[in-house]
Amino acid sequence: MLLRILLLLSAPSFVFAQNYKKIHKASVLVDTHNDIPSSAIEKKVAFDADLRGQTHSDLNRMFTGGVDAQMFSIFCGGEQKEPYAFANQEMDSVYAWVNRNPSKMMLVYSPADFKKAMKEKKLATMFGVEGGHMIENDLSKLDALHKRGMRYMTITWNNSTPWATSAADETTSSGALNSEGKKGLTEFGKQVIKRMNELGVMVDISHVGEQTFWDITKITTKPIIASHSCVWNLCPHRRNLKDEQIKAIATSGGVIFLNFYAGFIDSTYEAKRNVLLQQYQPEIDSLIKQNMQPDYARIITAEKYKDQLLSIRPSLSVLLDHLDYIVKLVGVDHVGMGSDFDGIEAPPLELNGVEDYPLITKALLERGYSKKDIRKILGGNFVRVFEANMKHTVQ
Repeated sequence: MLLRILLLLSAPSFVFAQNYKKIHKASVLVDTHNDIPSSAIEKKVAFDADLRGQTHSDLNRMFTGGVDAQMFSIFCGGEQKEPYAFANQEMDSVYAWVNRNPSKMMLVYSPADFKKAMKEKKLATMFGVEGGHMIENDLSKLDALHKRGMRYMTITWNNSTPWATSAADETTSSGALNSEGKKGLTEFGKQVIKRMNELGVMVDISHVGEQTFWDITKITTKPIIASHSCVWNLCPHRRNLKDEQIKAIATSGGVIFLNFYAGFIDSTYEAKRNVLLQQYQPEIDSLIKQNMQPDYARIITAEKYKDQLLSIRPSLSVLLDHLDYIVKLVGVDHVGMGSDFDGIEAPPLELNGVEDYPLITKALLERGYSKKDIRKILGGNFVRVFEANMKHTVQ
């Protein structure tokens, strides 16, 4: 009798556990921003190897976490002398992964390809280029990256281009102005946005300055995205979005894909991290002298001392507070996942890698989200905005 009572008492939690796993598996999960191409180059590893303990991501863990589609970030910092060539080098790496794993990965160029990848249960492999400097002020290079599979471009990274100003520059007194001597888009910048619309390349406003953001909204004829950003009112970081920006993205039919980085969800994190890293600055400088990108020198150094980071990493609930905020402000149709895995040193405590994605579904259920809403958040909203951008395109 006692055993029977104990089984009955434990049944609800068991059923719930099975329920969230079932919902997660049945949903299409899309992550719009993962930096493993850069991380793999810097760490000299391959995505299709077992990288547990070295990275947030690898191919087999993608399947463990239920990731159905991954937009791989093609990134280099503004200090890179030949950014277009570097972008192609990173794309070559991803092409090599796909070619080695034809039964597990598939390059996706269109909504039809996306559906095919889902049907064949392959990882839909797509590209997002993180930084307009990689087209080197040349529309033909924009076209060439599109032809290779670029399906969004982040208009700036932290560095401005001659034709668009970044959030980093717009918020510093010594920040760079564009080639016309002002903030925002130049006439050439407007041509870039128009060409992206024509090609069906999603316009990504993560990293851009506010003036650039508002200039984009006046020009674009397609829904815009933030591939990896969070909420300013919950964490006032220059990389996050203010309420009016969130509303404007929603009005365009676009989506904000949430960044998992501790510094963009918890306003206390970066000051604590900086204190920690200050004592390891000589190690960071040494890595930079060895030609490592500065951003990755800081990330890799922080990862080396990850046990010290544990005490300052926020919980998953803090990330989901940002999701709740956006849903309450503009609705569940305008939020998704843009992890920034392998481009950050500190995600929420519960999310140590892509294999932990089911915990997000569990937490969403606990917060009262319906199965329908969860499917939208995990991937449905991406599919809609991808299809909308690909309508009436020139090839």
